[in-house]
Amino acid sequence: MANLIHFDQHDGRQRRRAFTLVELLVVIAIVGVLVALLLPAIQTAREAGRRSECQNHLRQLSLAVTNYSNSLRMYPASGIVNTALQSYDSKSGKMFSWAVLILPYIEQNALHEQFNFNVSVLAQAGTNPQAAQPTVFLCASDGAKGRMYQDATHTSNKLLGKGNYAAFASPYHIEYQSRYRAALTSHLPHSSSAFAQDGTSTTLMLAEVRTRIHAQDQRGAWAIGWSGAALLAFDIHDVAAVNYNTTGYKANPAGVGQCQPPNNQGPNFDMIYNCVAPAQAQLDGIPCSNWASSGSFNYLSAAPRSQHPRGVNTVYVDGHVSFLTDTVDQLTMAYLISLDDGQTVQAQ
Repeated sequence: MANLIHFDQHDGRQRRRAFTLVELLVVIAIVGVLVALLLPAIQTAREAGRRSECQNHLRQLSLAVTNYSNSLRMYPASGIVNTALQSYDSKSGKMFSWAVLILPYIEQNALHEQFNFNVSVLAQAGTNPQAAQPTVFLCASDGAKGRMYQDATHTSNKLLGKGNYAAFASPYHIEYQSRYRAALTSHLPHSSSAFAQDGTSTTLMLAEVRTRIHAQDQRGAWAIGWSGAALLAFDIHDVAAVNYNTTGYKANPAGVGQCQPPNNQGPNFDMIYNCVAPAQAQLDGIPCSNWASSGSFNYLSAAPRSQHPRGVNTVYVDGHVSFLTDTVDQLTMAYLISLDDGQTVQAQ
């Protein structure tokens, strides 16, 4: 330290020389480099923690579905709609999703009791339970806490809380789930015996979904059985034309590249009722299109999505959690979703 100390010529006392500007800038630069080196590691550790938490929520939800099944001898319907209609009509019936049905099995009895099941999910009064955001429905990586779905046309301005988990309803379209079934479907609630051919360990049940800050974007609205809200469909068609009088499912290879793999970026986007600010949605990595009552956009499907790098967390019917990559073989994924293909496949 000799170069930093000198003797006062008058009284002989030692005085410390202040840092020069150059030395100060060098110190700041060194600190900046250290922060730059440490920050990615800190962020990676935080994301690992969030991802683990999201996986734990999926396990809790799958266990709740299993307990529901054990109690009622059938799996929860994907959505409570008018089953007199041959196709699944998202806007018919009471529209409650599977997530509302399992509330008593995730220690949300009080919230479940606030619902009036004699009226639509969009006609709830009092405490508006559909606007709640139970922690088990949230993945911190997405930041959905505080985000609501509200649309003058589609919900009559009713608020619905957003979450981050949805059920696979069909390997085809959401409206065809009564013909092309998945783990949770409407019209034909099934028991555990329905998985005898495909197997519970190779049938996908739930996956993550992302939300947007836009109130008019329905994605993540957990209480309603709509596309991208509480339901997903993969959009790989059957090799034959839709026929409700037949059974089974055989994925059409022509659908590869045209379907809804994890974090799908097109060419076919999430089909929802109001794709607000579509250009921004695409920039945000969560593209969408507007459903139409006729024409080429008259179908409903949506992809699993997450903020985790390179894929999404999923859970199978047997309760085991797996990370499904964005590059998963798409025909394999179709069969992992389908309940009626008779094939036992593994994710690659």
